[in-house]
Amino acid sequence: MPFTRISLRAGKSADYLSAISDGLDRALVDCFEVPERDRFVAFHQHDAEELIFDRTYRGGPRSDDYILFEITTGKTRSRETKALFYERLVKNLAGSPGIRPEDVMVVIINAAFEDWSFGSGLSAAASDAERNR
Repeated sequence: MPFTRISLRAGKSADYLSAISDGLDRALVDCFEVPERDRFVAFHQHDAEELIFDRTYRGGPRSDDYILFEITTGKTRSRETKALFYERLVKNLAGSPGIRPEDVMVVIINAAFEDWSFGSGLSAAASDAERNR
């Protein structure tokens, strides 16, 4: 169950954001074996002065359509799986909503299962006894 924070410049339409979410979800399902409908995304839209990035660092040139995906996941993926995911994500986003691959940056963060709580104040790693209290 990855959780993704997406940072981009403010002013994009709901359809644009939906296309980003759909493209991300398809890449996660296809490459990370995430179940369908297991979608957790938070968009963070910033004014120009609030989203500061190097337009040429290890890629680019980046435009004002730069977008950062910060994906927190509980399952470690292989280097090959991550590479396939990166490629699939930029392909999906180029198709819709039309984001250039140079404008896509991804950071994957791994968290242990006990670092998650899916609700009710319980650790995801809670025992059955703890869940039935």
